[in-house]
Amino acid sequence: MLNIPILRWGKPYESLETDDVKHFLTGEPIAKVSQANGGLLQRDMRKAANARKVLRDIPIEDLIERVKKAGELYLNATLPLGDGTQSPDDFAHMQSASTGLPEHMCKANMAKNFFVLSHMDQMLDALTRGLNLNILSNGFGVENRGVVVSFQAQAPAVGLVLPSNSPGVHTLWLPVIPMQIGLVLKPGPQEPWTPYRMTAAFTEAGIPAEAISIYPGGPDVGAAVLASCDRSMIFGGTPTVERYKGNPKVQAHGPGFSKILLGDDVVDDWEKYVDLMADSIYLNSGRGCINCSGIWASRHTKEIAAAIAKKIGPVPVLPPEDPKAGLAAFTIPGAAQAIWNQIAAGLKEDGVTDMTSEYGARLEEKERCAYLRPTIVHCKSPSNTLAKAEYMYPFASVVECPQDKMLESIGPTLVCTALTNDPKFQSDLTDATHIDRLNIGPIPTIKLDWLQPHEGNIVEFLFRARAYQVPEERLAAMR
Repeated sequence: MLNIPILRWGKPYESLETDDVKHFLTGEPIAKVSQANGGLLQRDMRKAANARKVLRDIPIEDLIERVKKAGELYLNATLPLGDGTQSPDDFAHMQSASTGLPEHMCKANMAKNFFVLSHMDQMLDALTRGLNLNILSNGFGVENRGVVVSFQAQAPAVGLVLPSNSPGVHTLWLPVIPMQIGLVLKPGPQEPWTPYRMTAAFTEAGIPAEAISIYPGGPDVGAAVLASCDRSMIFGGTPTVERYKGNPKVQAHGPGFSKILLGDDVVDDWEKYVDLMADSIYLNSGRGCINCSGIWASRHTKEIAAAIAKKIGPVPVLPPEDPKAGLAAFTIPGAAQAIWNQIAAGLKEDGVTDMTSEYGARLEEKERCAYLRPTIVHCKSPSNTLAKAEYMYPFASVVECPQDKMLESIGPTLVCTALTNDPKFQSDLTDATHIDRLNIGPIPTIKLDWLQPHEGNIVEFLFRARAYQVPEERLAAMR
């Protein structure tokens, strides 16, 4: 069994308090992880300025090349982990064993992280809209139109309170290091693997170890991250998002409530889009905030729901090492049962129908875990409780709603795929401020363009644009 220490600005630190990460099926310990506390993290944050300093000593162009190398190492190399090593296959197996995600999905998420790292120059060019990256490093400079601009870093290091449920969220913080800002990572208790493997890859590729800290631990550590870092990201449910709403220091990522809307001009051809809708709901075991949790149309909704249910309702529970496994386990005791109880309560409302009931029980309980099989419900009205519900597995409601009432009814939406050729409806969708990512046309909600921002631009979160004036003679020299 591996022993994994806390990393305090790159230096391993073994705590007397440890936590065993266990296999969700067998209960066998996989690793013993040292546990930090909030006080330790707060003390260490006194040295946070050094993280930015050591990164600024390396030109951004060089950091980008090192990050690309780190991507290759992360994907393909055997890397140090605690008092042992970890191959790519070990990583996928360990991540699957602790999170319940099938192994082939863990490998697919590795490929996503690799893509982001290997295209980091293009990503930063897109996120900064072509800004000369040295301006981020220096704090000021002359942009292409010959005007002095200034971007001021708002924190020497950014804090991340990470989840255990979806390894794909790690793509959001990968651009931080090449922007010469340090990392303070609080891993999810079941998913320490990605932060540690990524850090090992960064270090092997020449990123200064003292730019990164990793603090496994309990809720007090997460609270300390948010209190001690001038910029932080946290992942959680709706209460978490509401708690930090309006706080400029915290970027809270919660449920996506992503949706597919069928316009009146295409809804009669709904059969063309069944595969797109099913994939948006089901792929990656429905665990992502970009997975579709609602399909809205003015008519044919019962038929749409029945067709999707027929396609994914029969999906069986398979072992995590099976390459055909499509469902992730719920590894926290009672979690799956609590979710199913909420759904069962919603199914008692008038106008709500479980369209997958004919394909067998949705809740399958094992000795140490439980599974929820794909669930499609039909809602006769947007007022039904399940019409706007989202759960951490392939669940979606198909909601009957007039087109002219959709935008006022759908609520906050991370990704909206709008199947319509109606210019007026497209214009209204474009103007809708409660939609973050908008796909016009048959694009699955789960298909991301990595060169576009996801739920906020990280550059704008970490840097502040401000006025910066210099005498004309100095400006001429800068040009």
